[in-house]
Amino acid sequence: MTKQMALGAFLYPTGHHAAAWRHPDAQADAGVNFRHYTQIARAAEAAKFDMVFLADSAGARGEDWGALARFSTHYVAQFEPLTLLAGLAAVTERIGLVATASTTYNEPYILARKFASIDHISGGRAAWNLVTSANEAEALNFGRDRLLDHDERYRRAAEFLAVAQGLWDSWEDDAFLRDKDSGVFFDPDKVYTLDHQGEFFKVRGPLNIPRAPQGYPVLVQAGSSEAGKDLAAASAEVVFTAQQTLKDAQAFYRDVKARTRAHGRSPDDVKIMPGIFPVVGRTEAEARAKFDQLQNLIHPDVALSILEHRLGVPLRHLPLDGPLPKNIPLTNAAQSRQALLVELAEREGLSILQLGLRVAGARGHWQVVGTPEQVADAMEERFLNEGADGFNVMPPYLPGGLDDFIELVVPELRRRGLFRTEYEGRTLREHLGLARPARRHKHHKPSATPHASPAAA
Repeated sequence: MTKQMALGAFLYPTGHHAAAWRHPDAQADAGVNFRHYTQIARAAEAAKFDMVFLADSAGARGEDWGALARFSTHYVAQFEPLTLLAGLAAVTERIGLVATASTTYNEPYILARKFASIDHISGGRAAWNLVTSANEAEALNFGRDRLLDHDERYRRAAEFLAVAQGLWDSWEDDAFLRDKDSGVFFDPDKVYTLDHQGEFFKVRGPLNIPRAPQGYPVLVQAGSSEAGKDLAAASAEVVFTAQQTLKDAQAFYRDVKARTRAHGRSPDDVKIMPGIFPVVGRTEAEARAKFDQLQNLIHPDVALSILEHRLGVPLRHLPLDGPLPKNIPLTNAAQSRQALLVELAEREGLSILQLGLRVAGARGHWQVVGTPEQVADAMEERFLNEGADGFNVMPPYLPGGLDDFIELVVPELRRRGLFRTEYEGRTLREHLGLARPARRHKHHKPSATPHASPAAA
């Protein structure tokens, strides 16, 4: 088989299950333990994963501190991801490095500079997961009283990305001569200013770092709302998403690929990688026992707190053994995830508590509990039937959940010809089969600063 899937390791510090940190084999201080991340990244690299992926939020997610005190993964104790990526770049050689950064609470110039820096440090392995921030609490950390409206966040994101791409095009690839004999460090005919003025940003440029090894870091996007899908189709190269069924996965896949064509891009320019939460055992009974062990560690307050946050409505005043209320108002936060959970509860007849416990495991992502063959069967079905170009693997706990997948599932995927046995390139773009973008933004030659001193600064 010539077509092979991409695999990412989606790393929450202790794992994706809400009770992961309580697992007896979990690294409870993982979020601030660099040795832990080094071990995980090297294990994924040895297994030839395309990338490791770090989620983030610029603030603790939620206001229920009683529940948060029992829950380690809602951004209360973990590294800032770009700082961590720079460290991981130094202890790995081939695996891609993806970090989340918000367009709502950053400025294009500094973020473009940071990602270009990591791409240089890593030799072309950086990727930016562009998010618009759906956490209401983040606004309070940036001088705002509330989250920007959903559509305004996406307009800002589109302009933010256009500015970042323009800044990454500030220099031609061969601009820096560093010619000691002539004394010319760079060719002034190969540097350009952006001079951008838009609705949200005014940025002159140029970026003060040479063009990145990959041209641009790989662009990743995770929104599945209408605005999110439009942004992904226009500019993303990897799309992280969540669908529960093959039918829904196919509908999303075909929708985004069609939108990509409408933007004048090839569908192959966008790799769709849904999340999968795999609990793997050598037998079905062993897999079920592993899952039940984690489920039994969930405190009900945690499950309810997660569900309230995902749905954007209070539920504690309702009977927990009853159904969700009808006509839940549309959230201003993660609208696609809200719709997915409402549909899941209706389809499976789940009570509020049952849905909360379900969400606390994979948090709305596709959950597969079974043998290596069963997990591989499920992945193969979606991969070969227009449901995915690869998968973002969400280990239930770390490091053991990823170790199980690498030891048990990866060999089965290779036996079927679905996954590589060795890297063929060195950059993340090469792993994913993505072209290096040519410079394409219109720029202006930089003008001399009036009254500037001729002396070196």
